[in-house]
Amino acid sequence: MAGVSMKDIKLRIKSMESTKQITKAMEMVAASKLRRAQERVANSRPYFEILFDTLNTIANNTEDFYSPYLEKREIHKTCFVVIGGDRGLAGGYNSNVLKLAYSEMEGKASCVIPVGKKCLEFFRSRHVEILTEAYSVASDLHVGDCFSMAKMISRGFVDHEFDEVAVVYTNFISMLSQSPKVLSLLPLEYHPQPGDTNSGCLTLYEPDSISVFDAIIPEYVGGQIYGALCESVTSEQGARRTAMDAATKNAEEMISDLSLKYNRARQGAITQEITEIVAGANH
Repeated sequence: MAGVSMKDIKLRIKSMESTKQITKAMEMVAASKLRRAQERVANSRPYFEILFDTLNTIANNTEDFYSPYLEKREIHKTCFVVIGGDRGLAGGYNSNVLKLAYSEMEGKASCVIPVGKKCLEFFRSRHVEILTEAYSVASDLHVGDCFSMAKMISRGFVDHEFDEVAVVYTNFISMLSQSPKVLSLLPLEYHPQPGDTNSGCLTLYEPDSISVFDAIIPEYVGGQIYGALCESVTSEQGARRTAMDAATKNAEEMISDLSLKYNRARQGAITQEITEIVAGANH
């Protein structure tokens, strides 16, 4: 019986060692992807900050300024862009952002653009209206996809298919902290700045400033979505690295505990054999 027990323990130790190798490898891969994702976030910010400054400049220097993208109207339907992951093994990354998105949808007429396989599965199972499944694989998304999504969203907003647009994503704070967040995209929040009315007096826009403003809006919305995607990818890799590090430590603890049990079982088997030999010699 002791021999069978020892064999089972040994098999479990080998199994845990294999698991430890896998989790350690996944932790290293996540760390590598995390560095690249952080660089992508940092490199993308200046371009979209300039876009936003341009929008403010146009709005502040145009008399009787009006754009349909600034129109605040009664909310009949909301479009949510929800960014999650394609895979699990990332702690509470997916569940946290999905819970926040679903709580925001409660009591509202809503449609959703899921980004990530986990998001698509979640909203399908709850029969939420899915506007498109074209962006459901998060790992395949690039900046061009974010711009095409933004154009579709902007067109739907102008055509009154929905009255507001928001993106739900995970904001990267640190390696140990990622927070789900809701960011309003449309209507665009604009706060007039009277002190800047002369800042763009020498700028000439063709065909006119309002047309340029309306043309920039989809680009700006695409930039916001791309920024949220970069933040989410960074958060996912950070959460996965933390989860895999914890899994590796748990595997090490289990291997240590199983090794102790194996040694005890082995010592017990040896003691039993010695006792049987001594008993046989006495007879």
